[in-house]
Amino acid sequence: MPVSLPPALGLSLDLLRCPVCRTRRLHPDHGALRCPVGHTFDITRHGYASLLTGTRATSGDDAAMAQARGRFLFTGVYAPIRDMGARLAVAAVPEQGSVVDVGGGTGYYLAGVLGQLPGARGLGLDTSVRALRSAARAHDRAAAVAWDVFRPFPLADRAADVVLNVFAPRNPAEFHRVLRPTGRLIVVRPTERHLAELRGQVSGMLTIDPAKEQRLHRALNPHFEAVVTEQTEYAAPLTRPDALDLIAVTPSARHVSRADLNDAGVLPDHITVSVLATAYQPR
Repeated sequence: MPVSLPPALGLSLDLLRCPVCRTRRLHPDHGALRCPVGHTFDITRHGYASLLTGTRATSGDDAAMAQARGRFLFTGVYAPIRDMGARLAVAAVPEQGSVVDVGGGTGYYLAGVLGQLPGARGLGLDTSVRALRSAARAHDRAAAVAWDVFRPFPLADRAADVVLNVFAPRNPAEFHRVLRPTGRLIVVRPTERHLAELRGQVSGMLTIDPAKEQRLHRALNPHFEAVVTEQTEYAAPLTRPDALDLIAVTPSARHVSRADLNDAGVLPDHITVSVLATAYQPR
């Protein structure tokens, strides 16, 4: 029996374009999305659309990482980060606006924005099948699409009022293309103090490049101008299971071995959360 079109995907269908043709719209057809010349893409039974073509990306969360991400975010430790991103997004989105979350994972941050915008619709892009299953259920106005951030987005030009990018890879040229001239790009990233206690205790965890901010500026400056930057920093309690989940969802996950965790002994009972969020306007 064909999968029906998820309501949230129906809300954002006009934003999508065929990833092969690049300019043609997609329409629902017997459990799939199809363009006028016949390129067809599955709508999965989990509620997300798979638009990826050719070689599949391998950088997204695997099943264990997606489960760890869901458990950790459920603790609320990162709720202030979600609130900060939502606050910056809300300032830029009209009542019936469109929010695109690039590298959106399980949809946690997109749901936070949509919770503050009762008339907006959202679309999350990610490569992880496991994360997309959660993203498709994160909010009743949030659709989820399988896509690789490093490839041209399957989105119309000037389709989005906000592009949200939280702890995720960036594609500045595509951010600029899909944003409306009055839109905003919201980039959330860690400072050097973020998770310092864990990085000091667990061998194998990646350090944060001190030149990260300069590299971000060089990458975005041709396309965007910073409007406002906010910082949030706080200490949060941490149980050992929560610490293990947190390690599993950081960029260090694939660099930390079981031996590293065993050698770490008693993990810290608190962490410093320290992030910056900047709203950018297109040049």
